[in-house]
Amino acid sequence: MTESLLLVAGGLVLLALGGELLVRGAVGMATLLGISPLLAGLTIVGFGTSTPELATSVQAALAGSPGIAIGNVVGSNITNILFILGLSAVILPLSVNPASFTRDSIALGGSAVLCTGAILYGTFGPAIGVGLMTCLVFYVWWAYKSESAAPCPEGARHEAEAADVPVPPNTGPLVLGGMILAGLAAAILGAGWLVDGAVVLAGAAGLSESVIGLTVVAVGTSLPELIACIIAVLRRHEDVALGNIVGSNIYNILGILGLTSVIQPIEVPAEIAGFDIWVMLGVTALLLVQLRSGWRLSRIEGAVLVTLYVAYTLFLATR
Repeated sequence: MTESLLLVAGGLVLLALGGELLVRGAVGMATLLGISPLLAGLTIVGFGTSTPELATSVQAALAGSPGIAIGNVVGSNITNILFILGLSAVILPLSVNPASFTRDSIALGGSAVLCTGAILYGTFGPAIGVGLMTCLVFYVWWAYKSESAAPCPEGARHEAEAADVPVPPNTGPLVLGGMILAGLAAAILGAGWLVDGAVVLAGAAGLSESVIGLTVVAVGTSLPELIACIIAVLRRHEDVALGNIVGSNIYNILGILGLTSVIQPIEVPAEIAGFDIWVMLGVTALLLVQLRSGWRLSRIEGAVLVTLYVAYTLFLATR
């Protein structure tokens, strides 16, 4: 048990370190190549911050642990909305930009519906994976075109995301390339440790791999989002906190599940299809309703989300 806990803890540390190195190296390389901050924020930062979830789901799928591979994504999206966004709103009410709400709400709600459909189908195969990734490419193109056409708060937010991960201005391409490779290596190694430790931990605790994936693994891989959101609200950048979670949930489904399905088909565990995916779909719908009401997420609404997360976690621990 102790060894498994150390594997999980060490895996989480390596995932966080790997994701940070990868993002900083990639953003620095994008600057050298003349890629705009807006496009870098939409793509490199978005993909880079999802590296822990991606590496973990791929490793779990290849290891024959579908409960962790799918539970990681479904659980991360539930955690992002109920716990991280709820806690952020308790600290500082979150404002909504109506101009981008239509686009992002369609992408967030649509990705949740697509995920539900694929899970009810029972298998994430290459065809579904390519379909999900195609939707992600369309969303990034749509966001980039709409935000680059005229100055807007969302465009400024994506540029700020890229600016928040600076590297020394004289860093050369070899160093940046080394950061990218080191980040990938750390993420892959960390994901392996996390999956191995989580599988043993599930057996020792008498829990299913799905429950471990939905809780321990999901919360662990969501730590970068938690830290980023808390820092954002403490700096009173509530748009960054909200945008981080919405973007992360879209990338989790369309990018992570999509790419994982292409690499290794995944059979959906019955318990996730029977309950947890409906929780994810329900909390996504609840968030969209809350954001539309008054264009803000109040402290009371945030407290409701956190309470629902505690109730959901307690239910998982006893089912």
